[in-house]
Amino acid sequence: MASIIPARAIIPFLVGMMLLTGVCNTLLTKYQDNQCVRNCDDPDPLKRKHFEQPVIQTLQMFVGEMGCWLVVGIMSLWSRYVSKSTTYERINNRAAEDEDPTIPDDASIRSHTPLTDSTASTKYDGPSILRGWRVVLLSLPAICDICGTTLMNAGLLLVAASIYQMTRGALVLFVGIFSVVFLRRKLYAFQWLSLVGVMVGVALVGLAGAIQPDQKHPSATTTTPDVGADALKVIIGVLMIAGAQIFTATQFVLEEYILERSTIEPIRVVGWEGLFGFTVTLLGMIILHFAIGRTEAGRYGPFDMVEGWRQFWEYKPVFISSILIMISIGGFNFFGLSVTRSVSATSRSTIDTCRTLFIWIVSLGLGWETFKWLQVVGFGLLVYFTFLFNGIVEPPFEFLRVSQVEELLPEEPIEHN
Repeated sequence: MASIIPARAIIPFLVGMMLLTGVCNTLLTKYQDNQCVRNCDDPDPLKRKHFEQPVIQTLQMFVGEMGCWLVVGIMSLWSRYVSKSTTYERINNRAAEDEDPTIPDDASIRSHTPLTDSTASTKYDGPSILRGWRVVLLSLPAICDICGTTLMNAGLLLVAASIYQMTRGALVLFVGIFSVVFLRRKLYAFQWLSLVGVMVGVALVGLAGAIQPDQKHPSATTTTPDVGADALKVIIGVLMIAGAQIFTATQFVLEEYILERSTIEPIRVVGWEGLFGFTVTLLGMIILHFAIGRTEAGRYGPFDMVEGWRQFWEYKPVFISSILIMISIGGFNFFGLSVTRSVSATSRSTIDTCRTLFIWIVSLGLGWETFKWLQVVGFGLLVYFTFLFNGIVEPPFEFLRVSQVEELLPEEPIEHN
């Protein structure tokens, strides 16, 4: 299937949309968590129940990922009907290149950048590991995505949106370790130092939230807040989000292994993972509903499927935000795949940093959280050591510097939400 070729002039637009949809993913999910869905008129805020359905939120993420199949379909139609008019021009260009071997292969599109790098998908010459029924192997990273996303959604219920986003920075720690253990990559001394710095940064961010916890639901005002209980919830939330990065890192390593041994396009990978993830999550919801949700202890909880869907359909803010989250996640995957091979590692790290900053600024503006200086310090360490790990900034000492750094994940898998 031919790749869509966007002009370099629209790359900033694609980057901007990737940033916008990435910010919306987190903020819309937190907005959804803040919606009251039971006993909303009770004068006692402690008796009001809010939308706490991390499994449903995982399901809607996979619906957004399945939206990538729409892009695949549009690209197929484009290749079949629209691009036919350029066939003869491409043949002429190839003929000219045969006459002059000094002309690079992509000379005819020198002023453009591919949406999904077609050279990456043709880099592997052997038999594809995903041929035929083996495409179900993509269910393995999808299952990792289910576990990681559900844990993060549950953790987001307990912490502020900015702390959630910053804690996700622990991903580089597990990606680094797993790349060494499973992909036989090599880490240099400054990269190991970076991983220690990332751990310290995440710890400071979590500590900031524990020392100065924000209200779980800003709209609910209580006269006697239990600071100790709130601090414990923040610590649990941070541990859940950081622990979820183990599953995300495993997903990245699996995707890297599969993409290195197949010719499938990354956007199809996301589409297949969305399909498998949706199916497995839905089956899991049904099983958990009958095993836990129908019991007295599980009633009205996250595994009560009937109650969850009632909240989804009956409460307009929940329903609308769910639709927007699906669209936003679909857009984030599309724009992310559009630019991930077209921009430098510096640009990608800058985008991630800006995403966290914007989420933080908006959350402060909406009154969802309060400003914490210790959080600033933790975030600063996270950014610096992540940049150091990726080779964007030089190590502070000469003996730590190396001439060339091996890329851990050349296939460049991206976070799906």
